[in-house]
Amino acid sequence: MTTVADRPAASTEGARRARPTRRPKTGQQLRSISGLSLGVVVLWLTLLVLLPLIAVVGKSFDYGWSGFTAAVTNNEAAAALRLTIGLSAIVAVVNAIMGVVVGWVLVRERFPGARVFEMVIDIPFALPTVVAGVVMLYLYGGDSPVGINLSGARVGLFVVLLFVTLPFTVRTVQPVLLRLDREAEQAAASLGASPVAVFRRIVLPQLLPAVASGATLAFARAIGEYGSLVFISGNIQFKTEIASSLIYGKLQNNDTPQLAEQQASAIAALLLVVSAIVLVALDLVQRRVARRG
Repeated sequence: MTTVADRPAASTEGARRARPTRRPKTGQQLRSISGLSLGVVVLWLTLLVLLPLIAVVGKSFDYGWSGFTAAVTNNEAAAALRLTIGLSAIVAVVNAIMGVVVGWVLVRERFPGARVFEMVIDIPFALPTVVAGVVMLYLYGGDSPVGINLSGARVGLFVVLLFVTLPFTVRTVQPVLLRLDREAEQAAASLGASPVAVFRRIVLPQLLPAVASGATLAFARAIGEYGSLVFISGNIQFKTEIASSLIYGKLQNNDTPQLAEQQASAIAALLLVVSAIVLVALDLVQRRVARRG
């Protein structure tokens, strides 16, 4: 039988049991060698990445906000930026689709010459961009051996960007396809699901983060491409002039070098912001998918 004197003790005991327990901290305190390594990494990234980016952004505001907006909104700059960002977005979408197709064939199909095919996928990684531009100009220029002249045309820019961004989605999708558990696919097929339904409901949801990552990398590469495009584009104002060519042209202006540098930096800073937004959006999507498991 519980007495009145025992009740406070019982209620206190219940409150202790009901009180949520704190999770132990999972992080470990940095040791001296770990702290030194972290300092070296931070210093290295600061010197190679952060300081140059800060310098470009600072230079773009030499004439204030009005100078920045004037540099990126004049007719020539606006046309070049629209072309660059629009083409890069289309290239990223095409890469997302074809990267899955190519990755699927490489992983799921067995055919003669598969290893040679694997090596061909990585050629755009190893080939200097200027060399890629010369190759594309020879193949699709005015003296094209295949009878297709894409020089000075936006289609030519599109084809060249597809070439230089080919490996990104393929190489991000392949490891995921290799790790997929095929028992779920076989079970769905045994229950009467069509191959299209199996891919759409089982395979594709698991591939989407990798596809998004590859497409984002392709977009980031395309938006800053210059060497492979400079020959075939012709740098025709309001038609095939891309942002990187415009930046280069501004920096070669000897009449008003300070103003030209500010305008070139403003265009570069805007491209940097666009790329950063895309990368941050990708990180948020990947985090959300990871939380859902």
